[in-house]
Amino acid sequence: DGMQTRDFTYIDDVIEANLLVVTNKAAGEVFNIGGGSQININDLVKMIEDIVGRRLKIKYEEKQEGDVRSTWADISKAKQGLGWEPKVDISRGLRRFVEWSKAIG
Repeated sequence: DGMQTRDFTYIDDVIEANLLVVTNKAAGEVFNIGGGSQININDLVKMIEDIVGRRLKIKYEEKQEGDVRSTWADISKAKQGLGWEPKVDISRGLRRFVEWSKAIG
């Protein structure tokens, strides 16, 4: 139905978090890394449509076995232990991704 929510994380934020683990000598520690916010899939599609400037064809299908309704990363340990928090929100991340996709072809 598109109302499933996800916590998307931009790749630059993931790389930064991994580098902080190494530089803070936190190797072996477990940190939950995420974008820090939720978005439902319908709203995500709308954002993509706005960025690319056209409507997308949507096909709803049955839930996949084992899929969860909602995800949201608890990044409090990464904030506290590494001083890390996401810098690229979903809107900016999507725009960067679309620009990158166009550039490669």
